[in-house]
Parts: sequence; structure tokens; C-alpha cells
Amino acid sequence: MLNSTDWYRRWGKRVLDVALATPLLLLALPVLLLGAVVLSVQNGGPWLFRQLRPGWHGRLFSLYKLQTMTTAHDAHGHLLPDAQRLPRLGRWVRATSLDELPQLWNVLRGDLSLVGPRPLLPEYLPLYSPTQARRHLALPGLTGWAQVNGRNSISWEQKFLYDVWYVDNISLSLDLRILFRTALRVLGAHDINAPGQATTEPFRGASSLSATSSPDISTSS
Repeated sequence: MLNSTDWYRRWGKRVLDVALATPLLLLALPVLLLGAVVLSVQNGGPWLFRQLRPGWHGRLFSLYKLQTMTTAHDAHGHLLPDAQRLPRLGRWVRATSLDELPQLWNVLRGDLSLVGPRPLLPEYLPLYSPTQARRHLALPGLTGWAQVNGRNSISWEQKFLYDVWYVDNISLSLDLRILFRTALRVLGAHDINAPGQATTEPFRGASSLSATSSPDISTSS
């Protein structure tokens, strides 16, 4: 017989995703329409950013975001650094997390859950240790345990410890706790960028980590 945690993992999580993402997307439509107009003018082109990301068991899907950075190039045709392609409006959109709103559509499609490890870049897949790769045993999320415990202000190693701990401890109460703390962090615009970076440093690989090497992650503030 399934206990309540197993039932939530198999079916309840999806029910929660659809029940919350549907009204949230409807409420967000006016903001998305306004963002489409304003960002198209700012960027001189596309307002919607689409990129392949690995999801459940590493399967690729198209992730959607508002296009906050321009496509400015240098004289040699190379993209300028992130800091030079992120104008003031783009910084504000990121600080308020409005750029993530199109991912509510990803949630309704089943690509994402509201809560789970954030989907990263496909080129990171061969760089994970076996422990870090376990983050893909759950559906990726719009927000996650790592996001409410530092987001871009913590190291990659810490993020992966949080991700793996979450995969092993999924529950309704934990998801509701993360969603509540996410709302507080969005309102406060906390930990949007890595220290000294316009976005965050790329992951370059790390040695194998133990998910039990950080005993306090389940009680982090």
C-alpha cells in the first residue's frame, strides 16, 4: 500500500502543479503581453528566450524565459559578455523574477514541476559526479530547495547537495514550504546574481560529493 509520501510523488505533485500553475499563468498573461512589447523594443528583436535543458532523467526539453539580454556582438561577431548585454530593464526583470513567468507553460506541459532542482545546461551533463547526477531523478522545478537557500550566491557544490537532498525528501509539506519561501525571496529580490557576476559562473565540473556531507541542509534558513 502506498503511503502519503509515495502518493504525492506519483500523482499529488502533478495535481498541485496544474492546480497552481493554471491560475498563475492566467494572471500573468497581461504582464507577459506587456513584457513582449517592451522587451521587443529593448532588444530590437525577440522577447522570448528558448533553450534546451535536461529534464527528468536528462531528457531534453525547450525551456522558456523572457529575453532579458540583448544579442549585441563585438567587431568580430562574438557575443559581448553578459554584463554588457544586460541593460537596466533586463536587470529589473531578472531581479523581480518576471523572466521566469513563461515557465508556467512548461509546468502545464509537464516539462517542469513548480518545485524541483533547477534545469541547467545540457553541456553540464557529462561533468556531474554520480551523486550530483541524481538531481535528474526528479522532475526539474521552477524553484527549488537550493533556490531558497542561496540561489546564485552559493557554490555549485552546495547547490547540488541541496538538489540531491530534495530528491530524497520530496513531500507536500516540503514543496509548500519552498513555494512560500520562494514568494518571500522574489519580493525581496534576494540572491539573483553570483557575487561579482551579472548572472552566475558556469559549472566546470567537481569531484564526487556525498549527499550526506552537509548535515544541516534540511534545516537551512
